[in-house]
Order: sequence, then structure tokens, then C-alpha cells
Amino acid sequence: MKKLALTLALVLATPAAFAGEQVVKLSVPGMYCASCPFIVQSAISAVDGVEQVEADLETRSATVTFDDGVATVDAIIAASTNAGYPATVEKAGS
Repeated sequence: MKKLALTLALVLATPAAFAGEQVVKLSVPGMYCASCPFIVQSAISAVDGVEQVEADLETRSATVTFDDGVATVDAIIAASTNAGYPATVEKAGS
């Protein structure tokens, strides 16, 4: 019975082992004024699993650090888009 419980615990914990911190850089061409980056940051920060957001008006981009076991790139893009700032992946990686 102990072996079964241990095996079950390992199986259930395995997906979490593959989750980790990821970084994605988004192109957000609709940012055009000084308040735009703050709106984008606020919208993306509201996504569960997002750890850090840096939006840059000059490059019209946002760099997002997130836990890929909780958040997805699609959810992050949707948050920006729903705030009025459509985004696309510029660069993804860890």
C-alpha cells in the first residue's frame, strides 16, 4: 500500500516538474503614448502565473516572465488584446 501511495504521488507530481519559468517577447505595435505601456503591463500582470512584465514604448514590445505550468502565451496575448493592444510573439524562449 505504501508503494502504491508513493507511486501515485510521483505520478501526480510529474507534470509540475516539467513546468517552469519562461520568457516571451511580444510585439505590441499599438502602443503609441506614454500611458500605453502601463495599460499593457497591468493587463498582462493580471494573468495568473505571470511573474514579471516589462513593456517598452520605444520598441513597442513587452517582455513577459511567466510560469508555464500556470499561464500560457495564448492567455498572455489575449490579455493584451482584450485591453486594446493586440500582440504577437516576437521571440519565445526560456
